[in-house]
Amino acid sequence: MTVLIAGCGDLGTEVGLRLTTLGQHVVGLRRRAGLLPAAFDGQSVDLASEKPVVPPDTDLVIVAIAAGNPDPEVYRAAYVTGLGNLLDALDDAQVTPRRFLMVSSTAVYDVNDGSTVDESTPAAPGPGTDSILLEAEQLLRSRIPSAVVLRLGGIYGPGRERLIDQVRSGRATVGERSRLTNRIHRDDAAAMIVHLMLRAKAPEPLYLGVDSTPVPAAEVLAFVAGELGLPVPEIVETGSKRGGDKRVSNRRILETGFSFSYPSYREGYRAVLAGQGVRHP
Repeated sequence: MTVLIAGCGDLGTEVGLRLTTLGQHVVGLRRRAGLLPAAFDGQSVDLASEKPVVPPDTDLVIVAIAAGNPDPEVYRAAYVTGLGNLLDALDDAQVTPRRFLMVSSTAVYDVNDGSTVDESTPAAPGPGTDSILLEAEQLLRSRIPSAVVLRLGGIYGPGRERLIDQVRSGRATVGERSRLTNRIHRDDAAAMIVHLMLRAKAPEPLYLGVDSTPVPAAEVLAFVAGELGLPVPEIVETGSKRGGDKRVSNRRILETGFSFSYPSYREGYRAVLAGQGVRHP
């Protein structure tokens, strides 16, 4: 049986590598399949403009598309048009996967008052790219009602060092010092996807993928500075609420038996600073 991964950037590639280690046959879709690991069967395809070839024995489908550009037209092409082309290809091949998972974002909750958000909270994105993500989710629900949507918080990990670079430069910008942020290490996000596809029994239609420690951005910056032996950087508050101010609950994913390798930013950033792991091209 085949696992089809649409969108093999850093996260999708890490998911695929974990699946091949478990003996799964992985077909990866991306614009340049030559960048995929040798353990994958790759297919060069631009989902924004063409339909992929779907193996007839496809059992599991994972969509981990990354737009790579904040322009709304690019987002729509990647998430809505691209997803539509994949779903059409499944129909053309008369393939009904046993499980289908789409990676989305907690950005669909435009919550700015520090309150707790869980899977029962209605999605209410602001205008722009966040609303396009919700549109893609709705498209998936209309076509495959049994699909699982995994809304991830801010991903960090190997090669994702913007915050670390800010500390090293001695100057950092945050929206508001007290604004809560929610994040997840790339490896935990990949492990979560594998867990939901292979190990969780009868997954729910929606999960929120964040670690167990919502935290103000300024606190993370101070922690990283301490680990580097540097003074806490000058923090410029912009007053922006971009990214929201919310406490995202991960209770539902924990109830499935999932265990985090990095339950907080402390373990995660220590691993990044130690050079553990690589970012996939």
